[in-house]
Amino acid sequence: MKRISTHVLDVSQGKPAKDLPVRLERRDSAGEWRVLNLSRTDGEGRCPQLLPEKEDLGAGLYRLAFDTASHHFAQEILGLYPVVEITFEVREGESQFHIPLLLSPYGYTTYRGS
Repeated sequence: MKRISTHVLDVSQGKPAKDLPVRLERRDSAGEWRVLNLSRTDGEGRCPQLLPEKEDLGAGLYRLAFDTASHHFAQEILGLYPVVEITFEVREGESQFHIPLLLSPYGYTTYRGS
């Protein structure tokens, strides 16, 4: 199964970042970004499948954009980064990507999960 998923944890609160808007995009051959999917994290801070069923996970550049401002606003805190964008490369033959985001008001980190 071909898959792109994410999990967002708010490390300042030690909780999942639920209901956080996430956008998946792919860069086309002209260098333009095309939206593939719009989603929101579930109650556990997860989007288990962002790649639309009809979409092929071909080699190229993909980007996840997280609307962190809405999460911070809902928590009644100020954050430095209103949007976190993570660009990653899919190489030929790769089929599954899990891209977690560890979020706090003044920083974030990410890695390739499993």
